[in-house]
Amino acid sequence: MNKDPQVLHNAILREINPALRYDGAEPFDAWQSKARERLIKLLGVDKMVPAKDDQFTIEYQNEYDTFTDYRITFQSEEGYHVVCSLWVPKNKPGKIPMVICVQGHSKGYHISLGRPIYPNDENAISRGDRDFAVQIIKQGYCALAIEQRAFGECGGTEEGPACPLPTLDALLIGRTMAGERVFDISRAIDLVTSHFDFIDEELIGLMGNSGGGTATIYASAVDQRIKVAMPSCALCTYKDSIGAMKHCTCNYVPNIALDFDMGDLCGLIAPRKLVVVSGLEDPIFPHDGVAESVDVAKKYYTAAGVPDYVDWVEGPEGHRFYAAPAWPVFNKFFVK
Repeated sequence: MNKDPQVLHNAILREINPALRYDGAEPFDAWQSKARERLIKLLGVDKMVPAKDDQFTIEYQNEYDTFTDYRITFQSEEGYHVVCSLWVPKNKPGKIPMVICVQGHSKGYHISLGRPIYPNDENAISRGDRDFAVQIIKQGYCALAIEQRAFGECGGTEEGPACPLPTLDALLIGRTMAGERVFDISRAIDLVTSHFDFIDEELIGLMGNSGGGTATIYASAVDQRIKVAMPSCALCTYKDSIGAMKHCTCNYVPNIALDFDMGDLCGLIAPRKLVVVSGLEDPIFPHDGVAESVDVAKKYYTAAGVPDYVDWVEGPEGHRFYAAPAWPVFNKFFVK
C-alpha cells in the first residue's frame, strides 16, 4: 500500500509518452511550428509584452587591456528592469559574434564576470569554470552576461537566489519563472543588437550551467536567432532529475511533461547547433538521464537532416561547467 504521493508521481512520469514528441507523421518544420507555439504557451511567454519605453541605459563604460565593459540596464516589460554587462573584445575588425551567458543558482551574475563579491564566490568561480564572460572574451567573442530574475541584483540576496516566492506568484498569473527568463534573453538580443551595430546578428550563441543551462535550452527552443546553444548540467529527462528529487521551484513548468521531455525540446533547437555539457558524477542531473536525452536529441537532429550538429561533452566530475573540453566543440560549431 503506497501512501507517498511522490511515488505515484514518479510512476506516472515514467509511463508518460509525451504528446508532442515527433513521430515523423508530418513534415518536421510543421511539427516545429506547432510544438514551439505550445512551448511558448506552457512557459507563459505569450502573456509578456515588451515595454513601450525600453529605457535602455549604458550606466558606465570601462576600458581594460583586452576588452571594453558596458554596464547596461533596460526595461524588458513594463515595471521590470534587466541588469547585464556587455564585454567587447578590442582590436576585432568588422562584425563580432556575441555569446550570451546566464548563471545558474548563485549569488549573482558577477560570478559570470569573474568578480567575487561575497564569501565563497572565489570557490564558485575557480572550482566550476563559472567565469563565463572571461572565457567568452578569450574565445574572441562579445560576452553578454545577464542577471536572471530572482538572482543577484534582480531579486536575489547575499545568501543566494530568491526564486520560490516570485516563481509561485508567476504561476498565479499564468506565467512561469522559466518563461520570464526566456523573455528577458530575447529582449536583450533585441536591444543590444539594435544599440551596438558591431555585433554580428547572424552569430549569437547562448550558454549557461545548471539553472543557466535550463534557461539556455528553453530560450534556444523559443528564439531562433540563437545559432549555437551550449547548456551545461541541465539537459536530462524529467523522470530522472526534475521529477525525481528536490530542485528549485523555478525548474517546474506546469503540464510540460505531458507534451515534452527535455530531449524533445532539442528538436526545437535543430537544425541550429547544440553542444550538451554534463558531468559524469553530477548527482542532480544523472548520467543515464542525460544519455537518454542526448539520444532523443540526436534523433531530432537526424530528422532535421543535420545529425552532426549536436555534440555531447561529458566532464569527469560533478555539477559544474567544463571549459577546456567544451569550448573547442562550441568554436567548431560557431561559424557562418
